[in-house]
Amino acid sequence: MGTTNAARATYLCQMDGKLRLHYAPDNASLIVRLALEELQLPYETVLVDRAKDAQNSASYLAINPAGLIPAMETPDGPLFETAAILLWVCETQDALGPQPGHPERGAFLKWMFYVSNTAHTNLRLNFYAEKYVGSDRDKQVALRKGARQNLTRSFNLLDELLREGHDWFGGDHVGALDLYICAMLRWSALYPQGDTQWFDLQAFPDLQGLAQRIEVRDSVLALCKAEGMAPRPFSKPDYPNPPEGVAI
Repeated sequence: MGTTNAARATYLCQMDGKLRLHYAPDNASLIVRLALEELQLPYETVLVDRAKDAQNSASYLAINPAGLIPAMETPDGPLFETAAILLWVCETQDALGPQPGHPERGAFLKWMFYVSNTAHTNLRLNFYAEKYVGSDRDKQVALRKGARQNLTRSFNLLDELLREGHDWFGGDHVGALDLYICAMLRWSALYPQGDTQWFDLQAFPDLQGLAQRIEVRDSVLALCKAEGMAPRPFSKPDYPNPPEGVAI
């Protein structure tokens, strides 16, 4: 699956320096949206309508050839992959995490990529087992079981990390990792629908406290309004009723 040179040229002609977040409700794009709202950056949103398989359209693949959500158009060109977009925002705005040269930069990066490459990957395995092992129900159950065991370990590690007292995770100033983790806690409690009994936020008390602190911020209130989420979207989440598009 690919895009034409014409589609890429059209994209380049249309780019005008604005931030445009290509999103779907309650998808990974909400993490980026939270970061933009937290920093009060001006941006536009473009719905990627999953009900119409828009993530595989030629116009979207011109921006993100991987066909995944999110993508963001920036003055530096199109970006995709949640962690990459977050780090671009962090560095261009000098916010949401230790900057290059800071002594805590390495620690911040290793946990950001652990969350992105390991924990988030296991969430995808849990949500979309059929995409990885096909229609065999036994294989799907086995894959989800392993993913949930890995996620439980990840949440335990992150709960411990919070207790260590880092400025860039659970500190006085909200960081990119805070936003990423809160979204993952939400999704673990909601998806797949009717099959979330493995997850109990109360088993991770420090993460629960983080979720409760973050979800009252103006950035989260803006997210809830934009994507049709009820209050307390991280500690007591419910399924969204988005004004446009469909959720996970």
